[in-house]
Amino acid sequence: MKLKELIESRYSVRAYLSRAVEEDKINYILECARLAPSACNNQPWKFFIIRNQSVISCIQESYNREWFKSAPVHIVVCKDSSISWKRAGSDNKDFGDVDAAIAAEHICLAAAGIGLGTCWICNFKPDVLTGVLNLSPNLEPIAIFPLGYIDMDKSISPEKKRKSLSEITEWI
Repeated sequence: MKLKELIESRYSVRAYLSRAVEEDKINYILECARLAPSACNNQPWKFFIIRNQSVISCIQESYNREWFKSAPVHIVVCKDSSISWKRAGSDNKDFGDVDAAIAAEHICLAAAGIGLGTCWICNFKPDVLTGVLNLSPNLEPIAIFPLGYIDMDKSISPEKKRKSLSEITEWI
């Protein structure tokens, strides 16, 4: 499948089969995330792979949606602020969020490319997630990705509504 076709076909999945995801498929997805570019190649991310159902129930307290726990795997992407690159100068902007988001998108595309579904979750309670995962102070959760085989009987692939190129670009 070509990249543009993969991007066009990927959508946020909110219905998963209980079927376990094979470890080699999870490792493939993580390897794709590991290869993501980052500012100064600092790679300021850590991935938590959760397959334990009691832990999944606990992290659901950070994002209380019934469908959320139906995925057999959850990947939490964290930024490591102790090694993220900061822009020098007046703003000292931390690019760890950007770097972690690039790796996170690699997770989404890699999963879709091998027939698995994900949903990018940012609307969670970080303090709850930090406590459940016992994160050190330098780690900040950026996103949660439920991961699994798509329940095609319940899943809806919405029509993608995107702005036109002319609305989002300016040629100079």
